[in-house]
Amino acid sequence: MERKLIRQRMMFSVLALGLLSTYSVYADADQTMRLDTPDLNKGKKIFVKYCSGCHGPLGQGDGYRMLGPTPADLTSLASKQKSDTDLLKTIHEGKPNMPAWKFRLSKENSRDVLAYIRALAE
Repeated sequence: MERKLIRQRMMFSVLALGLLSTYSVYADADQTMRLDTPDLNKGKKIFVKYCSGCHGPLGQGDGYRMLGPTPADLTSLASKQKSDTDLLKTIHEGKPNMPAWKFRLSKENSRDVLAYIRALAE
């Protein structure tokens, strides 16, 4: 009887692990899919809320100007030529007159904003 109970527990454990690993594979695939397909609408909402005040509504650097360097024109050739990695680093780490957004925006949100910025520059 005890062996039967042990076998049942082992079978249950194997089944549970199988279900969890299957869920994990789908969750990972979902996450990968999410990172590969940024959401422009979400990026626009985030941009309007956090970025347009300084960078302007169309990202042309014509928003609020603080003392120091003027906000970047995100539609300029110089911005277009920057790599995604460099722009994401700027979003996360900030600049002298730009706050670091890594504490407020997730990596997904930052990628959404980046996709929106790229769309503005087209």
